[in-house]
Amino acid sequence: MARLHLFDLDGTLLHGSSAPVEISRQLGLESETVALDQEIAAGLISPPEYAQRVHALWADLTEAHVAAAFDGAPWLGRIRDVWAEIRRAGDYCAVVSLSPSFFVARLTAWGAHAAHGSRFPAVPFTEPVDPAGVLSAAAKVLIADRLCQEFGVTRADCVAYGDSSSDRDLFGVVPVSVAVNADHHLAALATHSYTGRDLWDAYELVRTAR
Repeated sequence: MARLHLFDLDGTLLHGSSAPVEISRQLGLESETVALDQEIAAGLISPPEYAQRVHALWADLTEAHVAAAFDGAPWLGRIRDVWAEIRRAGDYCAVVSLSPSFFVARLTAWGAHAAHGSRFPAVPFTEPVDPAGVLSAAAKVLIADRLCQEFGVTRADCVAYGDSSSDRDLFGVVPVSVAVNADHHLAALATHSYTGRDLWDAYELVRTAR
C-alpha cells in the first residue's frame, strides 16, 4: 500500500522561520510579522485574524517579492531529494500549511504532489482576504482526508511532519509522525523526533516504517 507523507511548512520545511516572515522581510516588515507569529503561537490571535493582519501589512507586495522570499528562505536541505525518493517508491507527498497559498503552491515545482495553504487573493492584492479560506489545525485533518481519498490511501497510510501546535490535530489521527525541530510539547505526541537542517535525515527515521 502506498503512503502519503504530509509536510508542514513553517518551522518544518523552513528552519526557524515562516513564509509570512520571509515575505515580510522583502518589504522591511520582518519584526512586525515575527510579533504576529508569536501572538498566534501563544493563542492570542486566531488564524483568520493573523491572515487579515499580514494581508494589511502586504499592501505593496508584488510577485517579485514573493519569488525573492521563496528563493532566499532558510529551507531544510535535500527537500527535493526526499520528495523524488517518495515518488520513486510509489508514495505521495503533500504540503499542508496555514501560510498563504500563493507561497505554498510553489512547492509543487519541487516535487510535491499537492500543496495547500490558506487561500489569499492574487498578488498584488486588489481584494481582501476571505477568513473562510484561512486554514486551521483542524482544517489540516480535513485536507489530509481529502488527499487520502484522492490518492487512494487511508489515514493509516499517512506520515505527518510538523513542528508546532498547528500540527497537533494531524499528529493525533495518523500512526506515524515526525516532530521536526519541535518543542517538547509536540515531540511528546510524535512517534519520531528530529533536530537538524536536513529533511533526508528526518525522512530516514520513517523511510521503512509501515
